[in-house]
This record gives sequence, C-alpha cells and structure tokens, in this order.
Amino acid sequence: MASKIYVGGLPFSATEPQLNELFAAHGTVESVRVITDKFTGQSRGFGFVEMSTTEEAKKAIAALNGTQMDGRTLTVNEAKPQEPRSGGGGFGGGRGGKRDRW
Repeated sequence: MASKIYVGGLPFSATEPQLNELFAAHGTVESVRVITDKFTGQSRGFGFVEMSTTEEAKKAIAALNGTQMDGRTLTVNEAKPQEPRSGGGGFGGGRGGKRDRW
C-alpha cells in the first residue's frame, strides 16, 4: 500500500523531477506533486511524495527530515488527510427582518 509524505520548506525553485530524485534514493516513488499557486504558477514551498510502501516512506522521512535543499531546511513527515473545507466565504448571509427588505 502506498504511503503519502508531506514535504515542507521546499525552495520555490524546486521541481517535481528534483523531488523525485531526492526520494528515489530511499525507495520506489509512486508520485510527486509540488503545490503551486493557481494564479502565478510559482511553487508554494511544499509538496507531496507517495512511496510504494509504508516502510520506504518511514525510511525516507527518517533520512530527509531536517536536511537542506538549496539552503532551506526540509520538513518531511507523514501526510495527514486533508480537512474538509467549509463552504463559507462570500458576502454575508441572506436577508434579515423588515429593515432589510427593498
């Protein structure tokens, strides 16, 4: 079963092939994703790596957490499931009482 790893502290110049190469030294990499800003396309400084087994993921975490990449310290740990987002946002709610009627 594949195991997902969170990688924080990435240099903004980091690419998915670089991340793949870094983690491949510790096992079989299933997938790599550097998270980018949807408007600028620039890296947001973190990403996710999926290793083929939990053992390989643990080995990669132990080996890479706290190491340097282009002068930045990496935070490498087990990825947590994404929290569901609330549908909020927007402007205010509906209409109130008599004062809000047009």
